Amino acid sequence: MFSFFKTNQAKRLKKQHSMLLEQAMLAQRRGDIRAYSRLTAEAEELYTRIKPLSSD
Repeated sequence: MFSFFKTNQAKRLKKQHSMLLEQAMLAQRRGDIRAYSRLTAEAEELYTRIKPLSSD
């Protein structure tokens, strides 16, 4: 009945993924390559979790 209160898990993960990529880009611009690598790896791991959800 109140489905608009429920969050779509794929949508939430996609938002988190885009935030991680943006943070990684900013870290790269600052010259912090280690943070860039860590954030990019986290974003890739998150994308592997998103991929099966968005195929439904």
